[in-house]
Amino acid sequence: MVKRTSHHEADCLIARPLDAIGDWWSLLIVRDAFDGLRRFGEFQKSLGVAKNILSSRLRNLVAHGILETVPAPDGSAHHEYVLTQKGRGLFYVLVALRQWGETYFAGPGEPYTFMVDTLAGRPIKRLEVHAEDGRQLAPGETRLADFRTRETG
Repeated sequence: MVKRTSHHEADCLIARPLDAIGDWWSLLIVRDAFDGLRRFGEFQKSLGVAKNILSSRLRNLVAHGILETVPAPDGSAHHEYVLTQKGRGLFYVLVALRQWGETYFAGPGEPYTFMVDTLAGRPIKRLEVHAEDGRQLAPGETRLADFRTRETG
């Protein structure tokens, strides 16, 4: 089997996160965690993935701080996987991926689930990228600028 290339040291802040979430199983696990799944068996049943692959992906997501393990609330010896703040930050990535899929992968007349605002019960708006002054930006209207450091503290 060919070893995957690590992007851990990459300058690109698109490439670097792919070490944590760069395969379909990991994103599907995160999707299921947003849908309320917490236990190994729940993920395995939902995804139909082999247990060794699921174990590996869960370990990776925990190691990258996307999921954390907590004791099961029923007092059993089991533990559960819950999204961390870093994991909840993937919400926008999953919404963007879902909306892209709705646009380009749903067949004509094919029924599909869609996201709704739980308070209003209405479909959510499409994600948009805006300039600081509020203008909506399209592809080709942005560029990368010189390096800057992330503020800490």
